[in-house]
Parts: sequence; C-alpha cells; structure tokens
Amino acid sequence: MYLIAGLGNPDLQYAATRHNVGFEAAVTLHDQYHFSSERAKFDALISRGELGGHECLLCRPMTYMNRSGIAVAAAARFYKIPAEQIIVIYDDVALPLGHLRLRAGGSAGGHNGMKSIIEHLGTQAFPRVRIGVGEKPPGWDLARYVLARFTEEEMPVITQAIEAAAKASAAIVSEGMDKAMNLYNSKR
Repeated sequence: MYLIAGLGNPDLQYAATRHNVGFEAAVTLHDQYHFSSERAKFDALISRGELGGHECLLCRPMTYMNRSGIAVAAAARFYKIPAEQIIVIYDDVALPLGHLRLRAGGSAGGHNGMKSIIEHLGTQAFPRVRIGVGEKPPGWDLARYVLARFTEEEMPVITQAIEAAAKASAAIVSEGMDKAMNLYNSKR
C-alpha cells in the first residue's frame, strides 16, 4: 500500500493559494483516478483507490501546514506503510513557477510542512513531488507570499503543473521513482 499526501491548509481562505498546490494535486488525483469518497480520519481527509495495481491512500492533512506530520505519520503507522511508500506533494518557492521536481528523499529545505513530516516519521527517506510556485518577490514576507493567490497570468501554468504533479505521483506508484523522475522532472 502507498500513502500519497497533498499538503495545504484546510480553511477556505487558503484555497487557491501557493501553499495549497499539494492539496489541489491531491484533489486532481482523487478525481482523475476515481478514489473513494473522502472520510475524516487521522486529522485528515482520507480516500482509497488503486494506481498501477497498488492500493493507495490519499491524504489531505487538516492540521494546517506546519503540523502535517501528525496526520501523515498517524495514517502511515495505522496501515504499516513504510517511508519509501509515502509520497508527499507540496509547494516549493525555490523552483520556477510550474516546474516539477521529484526526489526519493532529502531535507525539508525550509518547508514547515516537510519539517513536520520528517520529525513525525523520523526519516527524510520518502519520495516527494515538489511543485514550483516561483520565488518570492523582493521585499515580500515569505509567509505572505505563499499564502497569496496566483495571478490571472499564472493560473494556466500552475493548473498544468498541478495536473502533472498528480500524474507524476501516480507514475511513482505504478512505474517506480526513476522512471517518474525521467518523465516529470522539469528541465531548467
């Protein structure tokens, strides 16, 4: 079994913000691959489905970004899912808008949601799909930037990236990390 977690903040005021692209990718994955209805469990919205013959749990933590690890670790422990089968989808200000970067592990890179997951899982060795939301403009506070909505000009680019992130997550499960990285890692 795999666990795919899309990170974001649960309140409606955060919908369509840069920090919620992980949530949006999880919703896209849910809809495109016909996962079951979401149920509240483990401080998250959880649904089940199948990707490439593998049973999958889709998780959207309802704990707010900086406490995402609580929900992800609880689901992983309950279903005995090893870290290498936990895929996390989240925003990254270090990547250009719309670029994807898949990795098999690594540090949190300053992302509070990832810090929480690493802390609660006790490892950095889990796959991740990073969605580039662009670098913050000079003079902007980082928190203000990631909680801002995309501009009208940015929307087509980020919508395409969210769809690609959902497909990349499915590819990790069905085809393996190496093939998924070759298919979906953006070239600079």
